[in-house]
Amino acid sequence: MVNETLTPEEKIAELGLELKPPRQSAGNYISCVRTGNLIFTSGQGVDEYHGKLGDDLSIDEGYKASRQSMLNLLSVLKHEIGDLGKISRIVKLLGFVNSTETFTGQPKVMNGASDLLNDVLGEKGKHARSAVGMAQLPNGTAIEIELVVEVED
Repeated sequence: MVNETLTPEEKIAELGLELKPPRQSAGNYISCVRTGNLIFTSGQGVDEYHGKLGDDLSIDEGYKASRQSMLNLLSVLKHEIGDLGKISRIVKLLGFVNSTETFTGQPKVMNGASDLLNDVLGEKGKHARSAVGMAQLPNGTAIEIELVVEVED
């Protein structure tokens, strides 16, 4: 059960996790764009997990990778808006899973990211989601996730 009296940042700490500084962009783009009350993030991979689900990595490792990717995204949002309590709603999560041609567990892998959003944001973390398999991702990362987020002014 989510403790509604804690801030999202306190909930992250209570889970034994921490928000690190946002990762540097790997090209000629920025980590997010805000238009009105919506923030569109660039995809965030992970530094800790590389390889293909269904070959090099288990579903459990993929779950952990998607959770780490979501922490990276929350760091981007924290940097952009200053306080994760300003999040009104996670609108959409798009998860890319570096996987073999026969792997079909992409939704189970993306549950790591979705579960973390629920743990940190409660009802505001409920979102629409797509989880798709990819032949390859940049630098062989296991996961890449992007978000559309509604925020308060």
